[in-house]
Amino acid sequence: MVKAKKGDKVKVHYTGRFEGGDIFDSSECDEHGCDCGAEPLEFTIGEGEVIPGFEKAIIGMKVGESKTLTIPSNDAYGKRKEEMIVTIERSDVPEDITPEVGMRLEVAQDDEHAFPVMISAVSETHVTLDANHPMAGMDLTFDLKLVEIC
Repeated sequence: MVKAKKGDKVKVHYTGRFEGGDIFDSSECDEHGCDCGAEPLEFTIGEGEVIPGFEKAIIGMKVGESKTLTIPSNDAYGKRKEEMIVTIERSDVPEDITPEVGMRLEVAQDDEHAFPVMISAVSETHVTLDANHPMAGMDLTFDLKLVEIC
């Protein structure tokens, strides 16, 4: 039977969980078993469309094969980087925005390139912005099933 390899376009059903078991994403229907027509994730191995550990896990799998694995943060969204956290003066926040912890914003750099940040702290005088991916520093567990090699 053919095994998935670099360059193959594949379709994969997956469920992603945090360390405590909470599901953060899934390509499949909910636990009630409804027939909602959920579609598997389609990507080409080696194109960087998914996190590196996810790609590595699919290589060598056969259609119909399932597995569960934990992807360390280095092969997922990387380690958290303190240099990606900055504190700014609250007066630098546009007046039409009321900053709140957990709020997501896009910040423009000098070259007009925008990138996402999350507000991680707010005080009377300062706002702390975190440009790390929300799942940086986390090991992620995935249930995988290779549905098709296209």
